[in-house]
Amino acid sequence: MLSFLPIYLAIGLGAGFIAGLLGVGGGLILVPVLSWAYAHQGFPSDYNIHMALATSLCTIVFTSVSSLLAHHRHGAVNWQAMRRITPGIVLGTLAGSLAAAWLPDLGLRIFFTLFLFYAATQMLLGLKPKAPRQLPGWAGMSAAGAVIGLVSSWVGIGGGTLSVPFLAWCNLRFQEAIGTSAAIGLPIAVAGTVGYAWSGQGVLGLPEGSMGFIYLPALAAVALMSVLAAPWGARLTHRLPVARLRRIFAGLLYLLGLRMVWGML
Repeated sequence: MLSFLPIYLAIGLGAGFIAGLLGVGGGLILVPVLSWAYAHQGFPSDYNIHMALATSLCTIVFTSVSSLLAHHRHGAVNWQAMRRITPGIVLGTLAGSLAAAWLPDLGLRIFFTLFLFYAATQMLLGLKPKAPRQLPGWAGMSAAGAVIGLVSSWVGIGGGTLSVPFLAWCNLRFQEAIGTSAAIGLPIAVAGTVGYAWSGQGVLGLPEGSMGFIYLPALAAVALMSVLAAPWGARLTHRLPVARLRRIFAGLLYLLGLRMVWGML
């Protein structure tokens, strides 16, 4: 673990900055990089991606609080949307994380990679349906939250890749969509942490220091640096133009997707 400590600290620094900048919880960075680190530490290959997803979601508990507070200070969190979407978020994330133990490693990797390319293309091209003039009601927001939570539990993210475009479709300005997405990341992360900690109980071959599928030494290092770096990214969000934020978001997702494809090949 000690030889990998600088790597985990650097991962946390990058993930926290990205979380604050783009409202994505940092999981899009964490999952592929943690999976790589776990493989090089000799952890069981059948569960590397499960551990990366679990550790990522648990880290987002800390990152999302820091990012949420930073965006709240800028008045960029829509608390009405947060209240309406949270019940569906919790149910969807719990269901997905509890089911993940029965999903094969390769299947989760393929799902994660396809999701990255989809999200990058959607953001780069600005693909979206005609926006309603206001947020949906409780039923519509809960249904959207359930889908976001389910997908987030299988790709280890705070939901920003789905919730940012969704909230933008609801006519929230882009910075407000990012800030609200950062808030939404908290219930996703808490529910996902509980689900993965539970579903990993009794799985043989997990390394010492694991709580279910969550690897606690990596969690401590990554969470520490993520919390410190998230406010830096959040401040930059409110200084950059929307078009540049979209291009940064899309480019990051394409690069990570290609890295995952290379790893599978």
